[in-house]
Amino acid sequence: MTGIPLLVVFCLAIIIMIVAISKFNVHPFLSLMGVSLLLAVVVGLPLAKIPGIIGSGFSGIFSSIGIVIILGALIGLILEKTGAAIRLADVVIRCVGEKHPQLALMLMGWIVSIPVFCDSGFVILNPIRKALCNKLKGTSPVGMAVALSGGLYAAHVFVPPTPGPIAAAGSLGLGDNLAAVILVGIAASIPALIVTYIFSLYISKKNIPLQEGNAAAETEKSYEELIAEYGELPGSFASFAPIVVPIILMAAGSVVTMAGMSGAVATGLKFLGTPIIALTVGLLFAVGLLSSTGKMKEFSAITNETLKTVGPILFITAAGSVLGKVITAAGFVDFMKDNATFLASVGIFFPFVISAILKTAQGSSTVAITTTAGIMGMFSDSASMMTALGLNTEMAALLTVMAIGAGAMTVSHANDSYFWVVTNFTGLEPQNGYRTQTMMTLVVGVLSMVSIFIASLILL
Repeated sequence: MTGIPLLVVFCLAIIIMIVAISKFNVHPFLSLMGVSLLLAVVVGLPLAKIPGIIGSGFSGIFSSIGIVIILGALIGLILEKTGAAIRLADVVIRCVGEKHPQLALMLMGWIVSIPVFCDSGFVILNPIRKALCNKLKGTSPVGMAVALSGGLYAAHVFVPPTPGPIAAAGSLGLGDNLAAVILVGIAASIPALIVTYIFSLYISKKNIPLQEGNAAAETEKSYEELIAEYGELPGSFASFAPIVVPIILMAAGSVVTMAGMSGAVATGLKFLGTPIIALTVGLLFAVGLLSSTGKMKEFSAITNETLKTVGPILFITAAGSVLGKVITAAGFVDFMKDNATFLASVGIFFPFVISAILKTAQGSSTVAITTTAGIMGMFSDSASMMTALGLNTEMAALLTVMAIGAGAMTVSHANDSYFWVVTNFTGLEPQNGYRTQTMMTLVVGVLSMVSIFIASLILL
């Protein structure tokens, strides 16, 4: 199947999946797997190849972000159990003030997500969100989650050394000028953060319920009661180390890679800077927290609790990866490439539209960014789509990277691992995830693109 029928079938598949989850309460794992299998058959994929496509999609998630999510969740739970999250909340409140908790979480998320994937960033920072909700009575846990999620997402799609923007810069011919990409990415983040903050305040006023068993967990104890339970809280350095050290290691590894450094030291930093190794180092610091607070005997129970928490997320995420594999195998991406010229009349909106379609189709922002950047080509190549669109200057290429990033945020829904990380760790039902996480990414992504378009009118 090709052409318009392929697009129609894809749209119907997404609608069926969303309706099955939100209206008929079909478990997301079953809905995603069922729609993936049905889509594979309807579009005419060879029956003999379908099991292999499903298997590769399912296993791929465990070889990529699966371990990262587990390690991040384990670090986060240790921060909770030792009282370190309470200490971190104290520091955040002192820096920003108790009147702006959403702003504090959003900015923290934005900083953390520059070197860290937004999925693991949310897992790591979620204990701080819960601690702030416990300290500041009347604070909406859902509004706080939206603020944190949006802050993480803005850096994830706009600011190197996050892999997506780096790959886009290289594909568009900006690999030697990443400093400019970082600066423009920071500038592009500002409107996104402003919109995120306003939207989080709006959501805070809505009465959006948490799943049974989560609402009480957010508010059943006062901040003072929590401190009394822990006794003496860990020090600031010990509390920050499990989070900050992995971030520093990943940032150092990215810098070494971008600079093209070689030698034993560079090799060591690259090794330590890989997310799995960096988070393992963070876990060692977290284990040190357990030891210093006399809670080492709880380590096994904490690990079991972590695995029970992240298990559903991993399996749902893997099912989303299966859907992405089926869509790719069906020729959807190739169809977009083949018809790129027809869509070229939309100018700077073209990369945004392509990236948004790919994001919505297969769930991964990084895949949407890298695929769209490959379609666009280098701005200096006379045969590239960049030239066809008139985006053949360095400034135009910089804005194109940002437009691709805005599209890669639009939208996060049921086939996106980040959607399930945010909803599960916040305690939101899927339908309320659409009202919050999905709607936030739609609003922020579109308005970010509007700001990029306005910048293009001035700078190009």
